[in-house]
Amino acid sequence: MRRPEMFGTAFLFFGGEVAKATEKTRFRPVGAKLDLAEVDHRTLDLWERERSFDLLRKKNAGGPRFKFFDGPITANVEGMGVHSAWARTYKDVYQRYKAMQGYDQRYQNGFDCQGLWVEVQVERELNLNSKRDIETYGIARFSEACRARVDRSAAAITKGSIRMGQWMDWENSYYTYSDLNISHIWHVLKLCQEKGWLYKGHRSMPWCARCGTALSQHEMIDSYREMTHLSVYVRFPIEGRNESFLTWTTTPWTLPANVALAINPEIEYVRVEVGDEAFIVAKAAAEQIFDRAVIKNQSAIDARKLLGLRYRGPFDELPASSAGVAGHRVIEWKDVTAAEGTGLVHIAPGCGAEDFALS
Repeated sequence: MRRPEMFGTAFLFFGGEVAKATEKTRFRPVGAKLDLAEVDHRTLDLWERERSFDLLRKKNAGGPRFKFFDGPITANVEGMGVHSAWARTYKDVYQRYKAMQGYDQRYQNGFDCQGLWVEVQVERELNLNSKRDIETYGIARFSEACRARVDRSAAAITKGSIRMGQWMDWENSYYTYSDLNISHIWHVLKLCQEKGWLYKGHRSMPWCARCGTALSQHEMIDSYREMTHLSVYVRFPIEGRNESFLTWTTTPWTLPANVALAINPEIEYVRVEVGDEAFIVAKAAAEQIFDRAVIKNQSAIDARKLLGLRYRGPFDELPASSAGVAGHRVIEWKDVTAAEGTGLVHIAPGCGAEDFALS
């Protein structure tokens, strides 16, 4: 077979024969510039004109079921972030893949309409700055304002999702503020209670004085920052002895809530005499804390004998702290290290989840 010359003329191959194509079979030339937005709109117009999504659902109706429940996006902004577009792209890809396999799907989008994020945005819109302001404004009016913002946000997110090409049954989206959704949640809680799966307990949680509410872990996402604070060394005089425990903390504002000091019995501890005072610290930390020139004497201590010892707190004279004086004692914690600080950790149960669980 003679090799065809490929210079601007298209050729068709049939069983080894070469047939010259007519001018009508030529491909349209591709321009040097690619207008992605134009391609997007052209594709969206084609899907709408041919009702591609509706035809796909009709074709797969009655086929094997693929159940996909959309984790609802929080409807608190009038737009959609890149991270949401990224996640929705993955959702769309999986559903399209299952659709190509013939699966019948629900295609129901969802919107998370509750939570502090929505409320804070509405507070800013209404120039409210506290829980008391909300009560003065009217809880019912405030709730309606939150719903209105959710509706605006949902409409904007839906528009953006359609623009990026996601296929969903947008007219059948679910909203977590609906009576149907809320009643189902209460029904599930009722079943859990009847089965004995609910219990009352206590935990340490972040509290927002402005909002007058506890903050969930979800609302605390991205709230932690690496910061530089002035740290302090604090002496805790041991009851009945002329010596003190020495601790180090980067959160001095938690000291009034102190109820215990934690040590790790696996660490070596020493009694260090400096001037007229004596301090108990981890051996590995002593050389970093005290200048060798000021140490008069240093002796080893059995860490186990430190457990249970009682001491005085730095703010025991305050009425708010006096109730916890009896709780000042040394306890054991395997996570204590001598890598930084003094080898003794100040424990304030009301100021952290780890402290609370340990206490």
